[in-house]
Amino acid sequence: MRYADLHQKSLNDPNGFWMEQAQAIDWDTPPSKALFDENAPLYEWFADGMVNTCWNALDRHVAGGRGDQLAVIHDSPITGTQEKLTFAQMRDRVARLAGALRAQGVVKGDRVIIYMPMVPEALMAMLACARLGAIHSVVFGGFAANELAVRIDDAQPKCIIASSCGLEPGRVIHYKPLLDGAINIATHKPDFCVIFQREQETAALTEGRDLDWNDFQAGVEPADCVPVEGNHPAYVLYTSGTTGQPKGVIRPTGGHLVALNWSMKNIYNVDPGDVFWAASDVGWVVGHSYICYAPLIAGNTTIVFEGKPVGTPDAGTFWRVISEHKVKSFFTAPTAFRAVKREDPKGELVRDYDLSCLKTVYLAGERADPDTILWAQSQLQVPVIDHWWQTETGWAIAANPMGNEALPVKLGSPAVAMPGYDIRVLDEGGHPVGPDTLGAIAIKLPLPPGTLPGLWNAEARFRKSYLDAFPGYYATGDAGYMDADGYVYIMARTDDVINVAGHRLSTGAMEEVLASHPDVAECAVIGVADALKGQLPMGFVCLNKGTDRTEKEIVSECVRLVRDQIGPVAAFKLAVVVDRLPKTRSGKILRATMASIADGKEFKMPATIDDPAILDEISVALQSLGYPQT
Repeated sequence: MRYADLHQKSLNDPNGFWMEQAQAIDWDTPPSKALFDENAPLYEWFADGMVNTCWNALDRHVAGGRGDQLAVIHDSPITGTQEKLTFAQMRDRVARLAGALRAQGVVKGDRVIIYMPMVPEALMAMLACARLGAIHSVVFGGFAANELAVRIDDAQPKCIIASSCGLEPGRVIHYKPLLDGAINIATHKPDFCVIFQREQETAALTEGRDLDWNDFQAGVEPADCVPVEGNHPAYVLYTSGTTGQPKGVIRPTGGHLVALNWSMKNIYNVDPGDVFWAASDVGWVVGHSYICYAPLIAGNTTIVFEGKPVGTPDAGTFWRVISEHKVKSFFTAPTAFRAVKREDPKGELVRDYDLSCLKTVYLAGERADPDTILWAQSQLQVPVIDHWWQTETGWAIAANPMGNEALPVKLGSPAVAMPGYDIRVLDEGGHPVGPDTLGAIAIKLPLPPGTLPGLWNAEARFRKSYLDAFPGYYATGDAGYMDADGYVYIMARTDDVINVAGHRLSTGAMEEVLASHPDVAECAVIGVADALKGQLPMGFVCLNKGTDRTEKEIVSECVRLVRDQIGPVAAFKLAVVVDRLPKTRSGKILRATMASIADGKEFKMPATIDDPAILDEISVALQSLGYPQT
């Protein structure tokens, strides 16, 4: 079936379409129907089916004769070690860990916070919770104590599973003091903690509360899979909120299984037995969906990578991992490729590895500028596919269905809506706009399976954050446009559309122009307050290594490029060279924080910031341009 017809079927007959996809999942009790819309605009999928995620990710593959196939490859260039685990080994370890948790009183519906680095045990902890029907909430390892405490108070976990430490190039991150500090701050106290001791650091255990990972599993009876309802939360994942209070996105079990299983073949074009690598972290949604769950559900081998795109040991580490482990489909963030390109602009390290196994590269997490895609395509000689999704959706909203029908690539677009997503572009009054017209991107309800049905213990906040702006729609918070062929272009967060003398302009379009400059490795554009025009755009550019031209020359050329390609209406005159940009640990540029500094506004230090010291460097750069204005 042509993809356009398949997508239309998913909108015209959601019950029929998704019940058909649900047949690929093992159900204890099949659902009576797919869509439960009795409580609209709050929707649920497969609500009355009974199912277990861990069974579908591990046990069914062992039962089906794939027990000896590799399930997980752990590759840590930081420690110089690797570990390979089959589906049978993973099932046995997860069943034993689940049995140990059950012996401590963890049952279906209990919450368990997981605070772990990129080690296989993080996946085991997630799957052990799923095995019992416990609801896990993974918090990025090394998160500050106060931020962890906020999540403890919201989720109210019976147990916290943590590691003694995490590892960054050249340093050890001490997790246990952060965990102890968070529990001291939090009002809610967990019944117990389980500590996985890494050989790089042995943490002191708190008597009466902390249990050793190995010791507490000794002699326990392995746990069987506990069936849960299709609408039972598999996990809660906290995403940043505009108020500073994190939002707990709920992921429902049945829809999660069905959507992720569909995506592995149809979007990522991998078959059972193929090696799939998402270079992310289990603390983010990409790590949940495409390191832990989707590859294992689909019978793929997944890679858990403890390293960085550059510096562990060099900008060729991605290519080593792909070559060594025979990766077929590779998924990373544009920011990772920009880091590699900055260190190795000519791609000399690519030539050191046999990458014939690699068929497709996928980018997500932020807008993929055409320059980065063109660079990756020229170096790797494979399709480089942008796709767009959110923590809230759990899988792609718009993508190129490479395993169904490879559509023409249009640079700057993550292609077309995936099944069940009815994407519309709306003006400020909620009215649809025509092709190629910038507006707010919204999705007509219901959202498809696997997406959030709500926020943890916060229905009113869910409605206010996502449903109230455009009744009948889910507001994505992104701005962009759609062309006549249905290709979506995500240009900025809605907050990043700036108003220059009455003209609504996309900062993403300006960034695209700046990124095309041959000396620019990475860039960001923000809107700063201006008494005359309301707002003015300001550009920050990071230069490629080895650039031998003056910063003044490059800035002048960048300003001219934007004026030539966007037009004088952009009023683009302010630009500065910086060594690096402030980002979250997942690679998103903190544009709103930069704009607050430029406008002299107070701001809350983002909990997810990778290195707070960068903000001081940005402040100095802004002062050189005369900001904040007094």
